Amino acid sequence: MDREKRPPGDLERSIMQALQAAGRPLTPREVMTRLGSDLAYTTVMTILSRLHAKGLVERERAGRAFAYRPVADEPGLAARRIHQILDEGPDREVVLSRFLGSLSKRDERVMRRMLEQLDARAPKRESRPPSDQ
Repeated sequence: MDREKRPPGDLERSIMQALQAAGRPLTPREVMTRLGSDLAYTTVMTILSRLHAKGLVERERAGRAFAYRPVADEPGLAARRIHQILDEGPDREVVLSRFLGSLSKRDERVMRRMLEQLDARAPKRESRPPSDQ
């Protein structure tokens, strides 16, 4: 019986969602149970090892196996992916410029508001005359 081929990244995404939903570290067997699929244990182990190598999950000993947990929540992981794209890009400024230029008006307003809030929280430097010491 032919299995339907998954889209790229789909299995990683499913495993990350299972780990996020658990709220605690899971062993590969627990991940398999939560996914409720006919995945092989070795497949789940391979994906968890890849996620660990990418820095997306941490692991700790749980008996003879490891238990895995995400390093951040979903928004935090998305922010990490954006940083990774910027770090790998040919020209950070061009990538940011094109990204900002592609924002919807609504997203642009949200971005402007957030930047203003960050600016308002930044410590202000006082301009003092040099002291005579």
